[in-house]
Amino acid sequence: MKYRLNLRNLREKNICALGKDFRGVSENGEELSFTNYYMLKNGKPFFGISGEFHYSRMAETRWEDELIKMKMCGINVVATYVFWIHHEEEEGVFRFDGRRNLRRFVELCKKHGLYVILRVGPFDHGEVRNGGIPDWMYGKSFEVRSLNEGFLHCVRQLYTQVGKQVQGMFFKDNGPIIGVQIDNEYMHSSAPWEMTTGISNEWIFGGNEGDAYMLGLKALAAECGLNPVFYTCTGWGGAATPDSMVPLWGGYAFRPWIFLSYKGEHPATEEYVYQDYHNNDAECTDDFKPGYEPESRPYACCEMGGGMTCYYYYRFRFPYKSVDAMANIKIASGCNFWGYYMFQGGSNPVGKYGAFLNEGQTPKISYDYQAALGEFGQVRESYRRLKTIHYFVRQFGEKLCGLQTVLPAGASRIAPKDDRTLRYAVRTDGKRGFLFVNNYQDHFSLPDRHGEEITLQLESEERTWHLGIVGDENAILPFHFDMEGIDLVQANAQAVTRTVYGGEVTYVFFVPDGMTGEFQFEDEARVAETGMNVYTCAENMEAECFMAEKGADSCKVLVLSRSLVNNMFLLSDGRLIFTDEALLEDEKGIRLESTKSETLLHVYPADGLKGLKNVSRVETDSTELFGRYQIKIPEKKTDAVVEQVGPSRYTIQIQKDVLKDVKDLRLQLEYTGDIGTAFIDGRMIHDNFANGAVWEIGLKDFERELETACITVYIVPLKEGVNVNVESAMAARLEEAKSCTAELKHVRLQPVYEMEIC
Repeated sequence: MKYRLNLRNLREKNICALGKDFRGVSENGEELSFTNYYMLKNGKPFFGISGEFHYSRMAETRWEDELIKMKMCGINVVATYVFWIHHEEEEGVFRFDGRRNLRRFVELCKKHGLYVILRVGPFDHGEVRNGGIPDWMYGKSFEVRSLNEGFLHCVRQLYTQVGKQVQGMFFKDNGPIIGVQIDNEYMHSSAPWEMTTGISNEWIFGGNEGDAYMLGLKALAAECGLNPVFYTCTGWGGAATPDSMVPLWGGYAFRPWIFLSYKGEHPATEEYVYQDYHNNDAECTDDFKPGYEPESRPYACCEMGGGMTCYYYYRFRFPYKSVDAMANIKIASGCNFWGYYMFQGGSNPVGKYGAFLNEGQTPKISYDYQAALGEFGQVRESYRRLKTIHYFVRQFGEKLCGLQTVLPAGASRIAPKDDRTLRYAVRTDGKRGFLFVNNYQDHFSLPDRHGEEITLQLESEERTWHLGIVGDENAILPFHFDMEGIDLVQANAQAVTRTVYGGEVTYVFFVPDGMTGEFQFEDEARVAETGMNVYTCAENMEAECFMAEKGADSCKVLVLSRSLVNNMFLLSDGRLIFTDEALLEDEKGIRLESTKSETLLHVYPADGLKGLKNVSRVETDSTELFGRYQIKIPEKKTDAVVEQVGPSRYTIQIQKDVLKDVKDLRLQLEYTGDIGTAFIDGRMIHDNFANGAVWEIGLKDFERELETACITVYIVPLKEGVNVNVESAMAARLEEAKSCTAELKHVRLQPVYEMEIC
């Protein structure tokens, strides 16, 4: 089909500073601030990429490497909840030890150059028991989430303790903490009161005091030493959004909570339809109904669905391609600050006296969330795909942030199941910019597209794209894109990054699946290999490289396939390493975390690995783009003895010393049933709501216990035709079922290796 979009005579945006409530200066002179459209760092546009990581939901021994993985993916801000119930389970007894060591976590963020947003509550939600408010608060003579003396006294104790833990760690002190979020989803959301839920339907008070409550807690936080560059609040759902806070938004396409009252199949949602969120006159068909003029504040996010946990009544396999598709949608719709919830999965701690500290509709321990990084460090497809778009906004965000959204007529009203209309949008200043295309839809499959034609009417010309794109893919295509003084007029390829190594500049692009890569430069430029100003990639190419030249200006262009760019890591010195495993770089060097004992790395430039350790160069033709390097790690023999000891109960004996000399050992279980639960010496260590995926448990956290004990797995049967027989006069109750399904089908142990490579 043919589409046209007029980009002429655009209304100029009024971009202005937001003032002292949104500005901070560090001791060393660094400055952060906000305009009404984007964040500034030292006066220049800064694109924030925030990933949620709950420190208290992970063993502290895992924190640092997971933070490094986030940084390697392009994350530059870490958001974390401070769950009150995790720190003051007993009134007056605060814990900040082990996995609750907030200060240590923030120090690690600082070490690795990551900003921090603390989400301090008192109400957080996050699928935590009572939304994070301790049980003992509900026996008090006052209402929670209300401006009364009793509640404020308790919150003051919380904020004071948190303030002591992070003293000297704020941006003004040269620390990493730039933001603090007050009470989450105030006047929008609540949570079950877990002391009674299941028998009654008692919910926590959702609040009714509006801005006054939020501003009261903000003042209290400042009084207790929580003094960031800016405070944030929930933007969606009619939540209170005071003028002195940054409202943060999000979007979830997988919504298990709807099944508390909804019956039927999960509907396709509006999350993958382009909108214009920074426009006072825009028509939005989703829940974007702010209590302020949209152009008066930046459209920023804290809860884009980076995954989703299964609830008991809604089990699903989260589609990893949905995450970068949502990032595409948000940025095209005017977002200049992303926030993923969750980016790093975790495991709920168990309370001091055995109470489970989660929300009862979710697994008792597992909070893997099917996130980009799993609760035991697993690298998911979403992580690999997100790297490419994160590298893009980190490299070119300064150019991007000031560009405004332009939508075709009716674009925001496209029905989620409309599989005929191409979904596209533009961010531009009328002369240059980016064409966004999305062909992903949740809970519905969009078809492969061929022969699409999009014409953009610019100020002094028209540009037309002829393209195709497969189902589930998305793309960001540049026009009038400056490359070292050479104008890339338009491309059927997505920019990833600009890198410099050995004094040579290389621009990296990839070709989205379903497209033929093509680059058209200005008339005065030439592609050295062809002598023309147009370069067309071969069909089904993996990697190609050419030189663009104009007079004395030149740069290399490296073009990759989608599958290859997903495996690309950008090192701090400009080198590129390609692997489908996890690559970690810190002050000590580069490490490879791998689930394979033999791994082949591809490196650009070809001689890019120097000072090698444990790596051998694979000789190839000298004309090849990449150097190939072989890593061989002594394979760890892993054995497990499985014994069935009951109808749906099994023991798994792990070979002694098997956890030595490996970074981790993941127990992989395939089973049929309702819920999987794992125990050591009668203590539950993990659980899983069956959804057809492999259930994984990282065993390194339990290494000492496994020296003398086995793992017991109990599978709660999946039952049909259940009836509870209560006919006895003596209060007997007996469950009867027509059929029960519970079987442990396969057990594997997957070693996780780590190797220093340079």
